[in-house]
Amino acid sequence: MIDLIPEVVSALRGRPELIDLLGGDYIWRHFVPEDYAEQFPRITFFEMINNDNRYAEDAADSSEIHFQVDVWHKAATAALGTEVDIAMKASGFARYSGADLFEEDTKIYHKALRYRTVRRYEED
Repeated sequence: MIDLIPEVVSALRGRPELIDLLGGDYIWRHFVPEDYAEQFPRITFFEMINNDNRYAEDAADSSEIHFQVDVWHKAATAALGTEVDIAMKASGFARYSGADLFEEDTKIYHKALRYRTVRRYEED
């Protein structure tokens, strides 16, 4: 299994344009800390899939890895979504899905972006 969580964190936090639009480093894995529950805009992300891929001689030679990156805002999410897309693509991910959502109960705009990559295992 290949762990790309540090790479995703680095890609998102390493994009100054994204941090500027967020107004700070408001990017979290899985959930938002309680102290930041009212912080908008913000980004959360999580790994969705991490599967062995491309078998040869009864062994996988790579992993197929999917992440979802969620943009949360009280206003439009388009500019933030574009910056997330640039950051993820620069790290070798391809976007395969994107959805503009509105959370009626909280009145929050939510853009859900899904990315995929295939990475080869390092040879020993």
